[in-house]
Amino acid sequence: MIRFFDIIFSLFALTVGVPVFALLLLLGWLDTGSPLFRQERVGRFQKPFTLLKFRSMLPNTISVATHLADASAVTNLGQFLRRTKLDELPQILNVLKGEMSLVGPRPCLFNQTDLIAERESRGVFNVRPGITGLAQIKGTDMSTPKLLAETDECMLRRLSVPCYFYFLFKTVIGSGVGDHIKTNKIK
Repeated sequence: MIRFFDIIFSLFALTVGVPVFALLLLLGWLDTGSPLFRQERVGRFQKPFTLLKFRSMLPNTISVATHLADASAVTNLGQFLRRTKLDELPQILNVLKGEMSLVGPRPCLFNQTDLIAERESRGVFNVRPGITGLAQIKGTDMSTPKLLAETDECMLRRLSVPCYFYFLFKTVIGSGVGDHIKTNKIK
């Protein structure tokens, strides 16, 4: 049933959101010359897939988890996109392709071995990763792998259609802050 809602809401968002997508693509092109960001992530059953986002950092920024990224790499437009969570909109295409769900554990990078191990031990990879979920509305980020995996497991044990709508609603009204970019620099 959740997959049905994923498809319906994603098609609706794409249809209604075409002007927003077009504007953000144009602004991204003017900002960095490369408005879309693609990154290989860990998907369902630990299969790789290419996650899509609107670019919020300068091109050629080192590919690490957000909490390890260099804050100076975030563009002014990128700050706005992250604050409003609009950088996540292209993932609707990942949802339509069946690689993601609107609600589920956020997909991690393959180099996040501690998080992968924690999630594997809890069966988190048995579901599609999501754009939002319990960890996101609670503000739990990927800098705490064990806590994140525990939060994901808790969400999946309770996930139902009403919970699915609850997580979507909380995300739309702005609950949670997403992954924080630390001010320390990576060299």
